[in-house]
Amino acid sequence: MRKKILITISLFLITGIAIYRYSYKNHRDIESETADYVVTVYGLEKEFTSNDSIATRKYQDKTVELTARVTTIDLETKSIVIGEKIFASFKDSLPKGIAIGKELKIKGRFLGYDELLQEFKIDQSSVSHSNK
Repeated sequence: MRKKILITISLFLITGIAIYRYSYKNHRDIESETADYVVTVYGLEKEFTSNDSIATRKYQDKTVELTARVTTIDLETKSIVIGEKIFASFKDSLPKGIAIGKELKIKGRFLGYDELLQEFKIDQSSVSHSNK
């Protein structure tokens, strides 16, 4: 009887520790990660047009880096659109110096393709390098 109680308590304890560690694991720091993929807007469109389920599995939750011109800025949502197809949201605030028409190199976590808006979604974005 005592052995069963000890085993039960041990199992609850191990399960509790596992759930705690899973729930409170460290969050990713996308800005310091090396990009898994360096892609272009055209390249993403081509892969998603060819086979969207394979492309989604390939890029989903991966760190991607893209270079394109800023086409839209939304200060309220701390987001921009680059290359007319990439919706990039920033965690805290928009980096200084972002302007429509400026070419930026954006790195962020790829979320997926929004068929309704026909945009690729990236969050936790950072500007890794800017030109012009």
